[in-house]
Amino acid sequence: MGFYKKVKKKILVTGGTGFIGAAICNFFSNKGYYLTILDDNSRGKLKRIKQNKNIKIIKGDVTNYKDVYRSAVGQSHIFHLAAINGTKFFYEKPDKVLDVACKGAINIIDVAKKLKIKNIFLASSSEVYHYPKKIPTDETETMKIPDVFNPRYSYAGGKILTELLGINNARFFKKMIIFRPHNVYGKDMGQEHVIPELIRKIKIANSSMKIKGSGFETRSFIYIDDFLEAFYLIFKKGKHLNIYNIGTEERVRILDLTKIIIKIFKKKITIGQEKIAKGGTSHRCPNINKIKKLGFKKKINLKEGLCKIIL
Repeated sequence: MGFYKKVKKKILVTGGTGFIGAAICNFFSNKGYYLTILDDNSRGKLKRIKQNKNIKIIKGDVTNYKDVYRSAVGQSHIFHLAAINGTKFFYEKPDKVLDVACKGAINIIDVAKKLKIKNIFLASSSEVYHYPKKIPTDETETMKIPDVFNPRYSYAGGKILTELLGINNARFFKKMIIFRPHNVYGKDMGQEHVIPELIRKIKIANSSMKIKGSGFETRSFIYIDDFLEAFYLIFKKGKHLNIYNIGTEERVRILDLTKIIIKIFKKKITIGQEKIAKGGTSHRCPNINKIKKLGFKKKINLKEGLCKIIL
């Protein structure tokens, strides 16, 4: 009897009250899967989780082996998303960023092996590419840390380690998959990212505002609903020991992104510039041929997505 009666797929989601983690939990629970969330809620929000009998929440720390173990008992899959994200935190507490990334990944791998959990999905990041050699950037791009003294790379370093751990322990799993999200956005995503930061600035601006950098830096954003569809395809059709970019190839300059948001707010604002923190990359756009081959098609363009979270 109990919580997991007659359920074939039971999924542990670390970081499940975070923006992407919560969206995954709500999406999968609606499809009939049972999920256990492990999160200390230090940055996540319980209110993101819809009231659903298919979801169980355990408050705990992914850096604590016992917390991971008790959460993983009885699971068939693990989605490991727990991390400290947000550029602000990379600079302010890189030691904690690395602590969560390294200890968390080691605990997840060790517990999965101990409990013989055969399916593991590890969240990486587009940050591992830094300045890629080619745009759009495919999954074979060299991962790099250009300056070990720059605390910004604490996050990318932790993700590179996570990938190394997954790949070099892949023989213990039936399916070990790494996914690299690229600038996922949506409602309630937190304030430490490009789009919510711009929205906040534009909301309070009277006649002028400043953006970080020249404005000619480019990004490719994916709305959370499209991200979920792509991730589900990877879950169902992804191949063992593979890496998948999740994003879109719809590139936009930060200056143009700012202008789009200003237009949605129906305001007239002069855009200025301010110095960007050292270490940021100028251009980021994924090659998504691998998820296209699985059947992925973007449904929501950038302006539509922005309207969904602003209006």
